[in-house]
Amino acid sequence: MGRSGDIIDSPILSQQLLLTVAEELKLPLLQIARQAELGNSTELKSIQSSADTALRLLDNYALAVRLAMRPERLDTESISVSSVLYDAGQQLDKLAKSYGVGLELGIGGRFGPVLAHRQGLQAALVSLGAALIEALPAQENCQLKLYMATHRSRYGIVAGLYADTRQLSKSMLEHGRKLQKQSRQPLINVSHTSGAGVFVADTLLNAMDLQLIASRHHRLYGLGTILQPNHQLQLV
Repeated sequence: MGRSGDIIDSPILSQQLLLTVAEELKLPLLQIARQAELGNSTELKSIQSSADTALRLLDNYALAVRLAMRPERLDTESISVSSVLYDAGQQLDKLAKSYGVGLELGIGGRFGPVLAHRQGLQAALVSLGAALIEALPAQENCQLKLYMATHRSRYGIVAGLYADTRQLSKSMLEHGRKLQKQSRQPLINVSHTSGAGVFVADTLLNAMDLQLIASRHHRLYGLGTILQPNHQLQLV
């Protein structure tokens, strides 16, 4: 019979435990969100928005765990990046308004389809967007506007979220990853919160064999990922 610590140290069982906890937390949050939805006051609307955001983060985290545990379920398909960005923006719209942050969709040219897991990519962009929306009001001399954009690079098609703050940098991302398991605020120069959405996005993208990277777009700074075009479909 093994030690009790052997069970806790098992990566698969640890992931399963976290998945169970995430599912357990969703019920009270769902109840809070639906009760707040019935009210008309500004305070209740804010509570509803916060509860919905937390629910979405838990859903996205649970998806990341499932994809990591069962990579054989990772079915890629030919998708439109602009369509995924648009749908992600729709999910983020209410949260952005509650923080006074403007959302703008920017499609830098005509791009063909890319190969990706649509649900996972959209979940990653929503998680990332929620974290940045919460962070922007705390940035000095920063416009309260978040650009959801795609553009072509020499490595592929980039999909990301951008703002006019230099804090969204490669060094910030690397530093945050190092502090993730040691600090409650690993992105201290960017966000006064845990920045959990950034790391959920990072986990989701890793599960899809993609990377969360620091990116630049039209003199703006941001975070995103590089997707590969579906050349086979483009030739049809």
